[in-house]
Amino acid sequence: MAVAADSTVIRARLLVTDMESTRRQSTSSTHGVHPLPSARSAASRCDRVVRARCSLGVARAPWSLALALAALVVALVAAPTARAQCVDEKLKQELVGSRAHRGVVPRLFKKALRHELSAFGGWYAADLGDGSPAFGGAYTFHFTEDLALEAGYVRARRSFGFLEAINDRQQQLTQIVRNESVPVQLFTGHLLWSLAYGKVRWFGGPIGRFDFYLALGAGAADEDGSTSVMGSGGLGMKFHLAQWLMFRLDVRDHVRSLRAPLGVEEIVNDISMMGGLSLFVPFSS
Repeated sequence: MAVAADSTVIRARLLVTDMESTRRQSTSSTHGVHPLPSARSAASRCDRVVRARCSLGVARAPWSLALALAALVVALVAAPTARAQCVDEKLKQELVGSRAHRGVVPRLFKKALRHELSAFGGWYAADLGDGSPAFGGAYTFHFTEDLALEAGYVRARRSFGFLEAINDRQQQLTQIVRNESVPVQLFTGHLLWSLAYGKVRWFGGPIGRFDFYLALGAGAADEDGSTSVMGSGGLGMKFHLAQWLMFRLDVRDHVRSLRAPLGVEEIVNDISMMGGLSLFVPFSS
């Protein structure tokens, strides 16, 4: 815009100069005086220079206008973007505020490289016989937080209540079928795999921690002097009461071969449901 103003001023000055030179020429021609060739050439050179400057100013004016328009467009486009970013940041601060971002929380109770001694009791549900109370114990070594090896022992009794009922009604069958209550001992070894480590709140009280795990293994069953190979598997939960104490619940399925009272070999699935306490050594993790 400044270039256009300068060109206008130059044109006005040229117009005044032309009027003055015309007046002089008329005056000189009236008196019979003609301008010299050197004056004419100087005037023509000045005219060419002025015209070149004016054309340069006219040529520059559109480019200046285009640059000004481009700068205005950029400013108009950038202003809402910066305002939006500012609003987004403010909204983020309002929404998030001082809330703590949740991440991976370290375990409060650690089991790796610790020994576990357990004592438990419960119910032994035999497949063919009657259920009976059971008790036992286990030793577990946790070589990681997720994997452990367990050696366990369960003792129960086997009896057949339906045979006792038959014997009460038919005394002559007593000599055919032997119905004695005999002890059952289970020796097991399991690989424990902890699937989940979680938290639970009981009745609005303090938050407790627990482990949920699977057990898979094998062992042997001794019943009335007869030993058989046994497969075993199940699941369980352990609730952390302290750094050195846990309450445990276990359900195991014991698959084995059993000689029935009438002398027939059967594959049975005996279920044991146990609950007890576990002591960890060393006492602190």
